[in-house]
Amino acid sequence: MKPTPAITRAPRRRLGRRRIRLRVIFALILLLAAACIGISGFVGWQLSHPNPKPLEDSPKRLGMAYEDVQFQSRQGDLLLKGWYMPPAQTVESATYGKAQIIMAHGYKNNREQKNAEALSLAKDLTDRGFGVLMFDFRNSGESEGTMTSVGYYEKYDLLGAIDWIKAQRPGKIGVLGFSMGASTALTAAAEEPAVAGIVADSPFNRLSSYLNDNLSVWSHLPDFPFTPLIMNMLPPMLGIEPDEVDGLRAVDAIYPRPVLFIHSANDPSIPLRNSESLWEKHKDRFELWTTAAEGHARNYPPQKQEYADRVSAFFEQL
Repeated sequence: MKPTPAITRAPRRRLGRRRIRLRVIFALILLLAAACIGISGFVGWQLSHPNPKPLEDSPKRLGMAYEDVQFQSRQGDLLLKGWYMPPAQTVESATYGKAQIIMAHGYKNNREQKNAEALSLAKDLTDRGFGVLMFDFRNSGESEGTMTSVGYYEKYDLLGAIDWIKAQRPGKIGVLGFSMGASTALTAAAEEPAVAGIVADSPFNRLSSYLNDNLSVWSHLPDFPFTPLIMNMLPPMLGIEPDEVDGLRAVDAIYPRPVLFIHSANDPSIPLRNSESLWEKHKDRFELWTTAAEGHARNYPPQKQEYADRVSAFFEQL
């Protein structure tokens, strides 16, 4: 009987090295995947739990009459704080029938919305006979809460502000929102018929599609693989449904109430197309003012007179 030919040592060593290389490659792939998942989870958590910006200004600086106010989010789970500024005393009493305007700030801001100089705008509006309520969304300024949901839960905060106005300053109600606050104004007004009109400055049209296309602007991470990872991990972690923050659906419920969209063609964070798509749904009742302002939601500072004129004229028609 002939002996079985022995496998030479060289092929055996090559086979062993190949297996080691495959195991190393597989381990590196697992390590890279774990790192991407870990980074995505960390960044997503940071984006949804930003540190609240403290208040640095006050209506007192502009010589405005005001009162500190607080109220519950409509869900009743959080206490929210703000300022109410009545119409200026120099305004004739005949103008006191004008709308009460609620301002809604943007992501990572507070009621001051400094980039938009919202306090200066509030003074312009009170000088023209409007009452103005500025408040902090959850996890912002002086309000309670630890999470920012970019409109999903903030809708209930704005509805709580509307409830306060209805109880304390009954009459016509308008909402002026910036960025996240503008989109939230649309979804809140869709559920609250007491809102007579909305000025939406630099809104996104639908949260899920906006983030899928633009999350890298806020995460400062490459779009792939981090945007898909964050978008799949974060909603279950936070208990939110981004598809529910849908301005395109909301404007159908708002119609035929009027909406004025304001958006810069040079907005680097939320492209103009977002406002255009909302305006195009009902052009017979909606208006779109496209500006050339630089930056995101900074349409008021470079053209204060025109901005105040347009916004005042809009709210006066309510």
